[in-house]
Amino acid sequence: MQPYFEGCFLKISDYSAAFKLMWQKHFSLEFAYVDDCVVFKECYQGRIYFHFPMELKSGDAERALDSIEMYCRERNIRVHYTCVPREKMDIMIARYSMEMRITNHRRWRDYLYAAEDFKTFSGKRFSGQRNHINKFKKLYPGYSFVPLTGADIRVMEEFLDKFKERQLAKGTVMAREELEGVYELLPHLDDLKLKAGALEVEGQIIAISIGERCGDQLVIHIEKALTDYEGAYPAMAQEFARHFATDGVIYLNREDDSGDPGLRKSKLQYNPVALIDKYDIFPRRAIDRVSHLPVIATERLTIKEITDMNSLEFYRLEYDEERNRYWGYNWREHYSGNPTPEFFMQGIREDFERREEMPMGIYAGRNFVGEVVLHNFGYRNDCEVGVRLLPEYEGKGYAAEAVLGAMNYAFFELNIEKVLAKCFKPNLRSRAMLLSAGMRPAGEDQTYYFFCKTAAM
Repeated sequence: MQPYFEGCFLKISDYSAAFKLMWQKHFSLEFAYVDDCVVFKECYQGRIYFHFPMELKSGDAERALDSIEMYCRERNIRVHYTCVPREKMDIMIARYSMEMRITNHRRWRDYLYAAEDFKTFSGKRFSGQRNHINKFKKLYPGYSFVPLTGADIRVMEEFLDKFKERQLAKGTVMAREELEGVYELLPHLDDLKLKAGALEVEGQIIAISIGERCGDQLVIHIEKALTDYEGAYPAMAQEFARHFATDGVIYLNREDDSGDPGLRKSKLQYNPVALIDKYDIFPRRAIDRVSHLPVIATERLTIKEITDMNSLEFYRLEYDEERNRYWGYNWREHYSGNPTPEFFMQGIREDFERREEMPMGIYAGRNFVGEVVLHNFGYRNDCEVGVRLLPEYEGKGYAAEAVLGAMNYAFFELNIEKVLAKCFKPNLRSRAMLLSAGMRPAGEDQTYYFFCKTAAM
């Protein structure tokens, strides 16, 4: 992945190799190569998130976003993006319109600085840093800055062993996890082409820093110092910039403050040129706007919520193995006992409560005829329709009428742009029914015939 990280001009530290390595186990990080991009998936506090695809050339990300959506639909996972940079928001808005929840947490914003500022700390606004550095040089005139490589792992570990008592004294999970990540990163300094250096006083390391070149920025992943040595932190920051912010490095990214008040104050005192936004995006689907199941009237039918009054008829529909041979979901694969009518009623209610599908009963007068379902809702105003009838009501055209009624509701009430359907190839009656409902053939594979319809068809 090295070319993706080295060529990444997104000003977000999360899109860097060392960041991924340090935090991978804490975020259950996984990755895949998709459409010439690298896509990262993480799990944080029980939720799955995707990062914006890292691309080598402009335009590949759009296809990778298509693949993310398909992956989620096939696995019934909600699409949720994290760390989306501001410069990619136009793509997301165009893709999902305003049907999305957007958050931009202050504590996760990266601090971006001008590299030249850190090399000199010139001007009135940096007088505090200069004073600290001057005091450090006066107290420790024989200090030196030493570049480090993978061959110096042991001396860095010895320094961290001294430092960790202070780090763990913070008593936070984040502090402990960060320190674990630092230890895990050290063996990969050379593999990841990281920049590393130390401040030494009388032959002893008192501070270390590790950074990574990503585009025109140097991401500072690690900066640790023994605070017994007054001024060690600003001295370390300046020496590191002077030695490694070269050859086109314009910015230093010193990552976020994680909401720590002391760290926030310190980072602001270094006068960032920008705080880099990281957007969380939760796209919404048409079904997410539905608060209750509708009542849909067609020429002969009423389509509405299935109630307990019809639980026995619905039980008969669900339990009829012949009826459900081509339904596409077999509850027997997930349930080993003898289910009751209440079991099936609870299932369809939970499906709607989770906004996974809209299961609706088909009624001819007062008679329960079968079920029509709008499901598999996508993120670009599309969904799928399915229907099944009790055996005594087949052959009357009810299935096509119910499908057409459900599609009209989807088009004109939910603003769906495309309704999809499929049927098993041996199920020729279903194929004829979908065609009579106005759906158009949309291809086939070894198992299914596929169909689609838009409001214009």
